[in-house]
This record gives sequence, C-alpha cells and structure tokens, in this order.
Amino acid sequence: MAQRFSMSEEDHLIVTQAVARAEEHTDAEIVTIVARRSDAYHDVGLHWAILSAFLVLGIAAAFPDYYQEAIIWLTGGWSHELPVQTLLLFLLGNMLLKFLAVRYLLAITALRMWFTPGSTKSRRVRRKALQLFRTAAESRTARLTGMLLYLSLDEHRAEIVADEAIASKVPPEVWGEAMAALIGEVREGRIAQGMALAIEKAGIVLAEHCPRSSTNPNELPDRLIEL
Repeated sequence: MAQRFSMSEEDHLIVTQAVARAEEHTDAEIVTIVARRSDAYHDVGLHWAILSAFLVLGIAAAFPDYYQEAIIWLTGGWSHELPVQTLLLFLLGNMLLKFLAVRYLLAITALRMWFTPGSTKSRRVRRKALQLFRTAAESRTARLTGMLLYLSLDEHRAEIVADEAIASKVPPEVWGEAMAALIGEVREGRIAQGMALAIEKAGIVLAEHCPRSSTNPNELPDRLIEL
C-alpha cells in the first residue's frame, strides 16, 4: 500500500483557488488529484529476484570449471572434482540464496522504486490516471468537459486526462507547458504551487478551446484530492 502523506490546509486552498480561477473562463471542470505513488511495484522486485537467480545459473553454465573450482575452494579444497549431485545442490542453494536476498532487499520501497525502469513508472502512472479519470471526471459533466490533473510524487510524473469534448480539440502535446511547470515546482518541493501553476496554464488552453458559456454550473468539486 502506498504510504500516506498530507498536504496543509493552505496547500489545499492554493489549489482550490487556482481551479476556481481557471473555471471562470471555461466550461471545463478541472479535477486535481495528488498521490504518493501510483503502484507498489512488488512485481518489479520479484522480477529482479528471478533474474538474479537465473544469473547464477547462467554464470555456472558459461564458466563451469571456474564455478566448480570455487565450490571446491569453499569446501576446503580437498577434492579435485565434485560429484554431480553435490554440484547441483550447491547451484540450487546459490540460486535460492540470491533470489531471497534480492527479494527481501527490494522489499525496501526506496530501493524498489530506484530499480523500477522509467518506462514502467510512466505506464503505471498513466494507467492510474486513466482509472481515476473514469471514476472522478469522465462523463460526469453534461457537456463532457471534465479534465483530470494527476500528480504521482514518488514517480516524479504527472498526467492530464481530458473528456471527449476537450480531447477532440486539444492534442496531448499541448499540455506540455503545464506539465513542465508542474514538475519544475514539485522538484523544488512546492507541490501546491506547482499544481496551481499547471492549472493556470491549462486554464488558458481550456479557455481558448472550451470557453465559458452563459449557463455553466460548477458540476465537479474544485477541491484537491489526496490519495
């Protein structure tokens, strides 16, 4: 489970006010969510543990004489050649030892995150953003103008997901400036300020492509959601 964190009331107010200001000029409804992380990545730790075990097998297959000599040295150096059964038992034990060592080492969240490939983090963050968007914003506005700004802190990644009326007019790359502004502030520890700046820049885009109409109720809450 992701470790919980808490943003201050002032942080929440900064984001809420930024959403309210942006929505004054657009029919879009902006939902903001920030999470500690998007996935536990336990499967990544398991994959590294399996790889380390097979690496032992690979080394033994590539350098059988060296491997056997190393075992003979460990057992006192009295034998010139090990029985096949003894060699296989040592090989199995070494594989199990490496598997368990890496598995338990990567149970430490910080190490597991460090060993998780960036492409895997990007996919998981995107998947989580889509899941949250379907729950919190998709098709929940009369004109299909919902938009989610999602920040996942441990992965250092953010996503913008927009409903049909917005996505049909605004290509994903248009949100790049808002994303860059958000990540730049978060990197300095200013999470709320980064969210607010991204909302401001996204609001300019939304006002251009989805301007405010005369009848535009506030259909989704402006408040920041923490996960």
